Amino acid sequence: MAFLLVIPSIDIYDGKIVRVVQGIPELHVSEYGNDPLEMAAIWRTENAKALHIVDHDAFKMHSHKNYEIIKEICDTLIIPIVYSGGIRSVEDAERMFDAGISRIAVSTIPIEDPPMFEKIFAKYGPGKVIANLDIIDNEIVIKGRKVKTGIAPIDMALRLKAQGIARFIVTDVKKNGMVSGPNIALSKSIAEATGCKVTHSGGIRNKDELMDLQNCMASGIDSVIIGRALYENRFPCQKLWRIAESGLFSEETS
Repeated sequence: MAFLLVIPSIDIYDGKIVRVVQGIPELHVSEYGNDPLEMAAIWRTENAKALHIVDHDAFKMHSHKNYEIIKEICDTLIIPIVYSGGIRSVEDAERMFDAGISRIAVSTIPIEDPPMFEKIFAKYGPGKVIANLDIIDNEIVIKGRKVKTGIAPIDMALRLKAQGIARFIVTDVKKNGMVSGPNIALSKSIAEATGCKVTHSGGIRNKDELMDLQNCMASGIDSVIIGRALYENRFPCQKLWRIAESGLFSEETS
């Protein structure tokens, strides 16, 4: 039996972890502080098989100020890392792959600069390039989820599938960071319309909702990105693991 892959999210802004609520980053404070590298190590200790990193400085200002932090995470961990962060050129993609990123996820460039997207995709292909579908009220949004496009999600997904995309990250932005319940129907509709693999993102609160996604795996949903619910210890045994790991880290640094 196949199992849903749970992917912790680390959102980085100005070198620190932030929590994102409906697309808006805000400072994240936890018992583990706001160090992205330390948090990545904790997720790996908790047996994460992959990570998702979102670089908000790259989204907002095309800044590379978080590059060294992200590279250090890639150098430290031996699991695949997916990166979302304002990829605008082949050079941007090369920089992140040189850092050790496994896959890049794009959202704006296929709409704003199709020729450049085609160049990136031609060089790296579907194994390295996946698509973010950020959605508000059944409409694709881009540029850090700030700009509406007037494009329906399924129309965009089918267009990208025709260009060779094989995986989508589907996010209902209104659910993002709200722990208000996932829009599973949206992710399922993209998976079924395209026949592609889908990573669900947004709204997960508890293990029961993970099981709801697990039951949709036949449709093509095979993984889920979770942020706030993991940081807030909303899953069985997670708090116990955190207590043990906190002691372990203390011992290592003493």
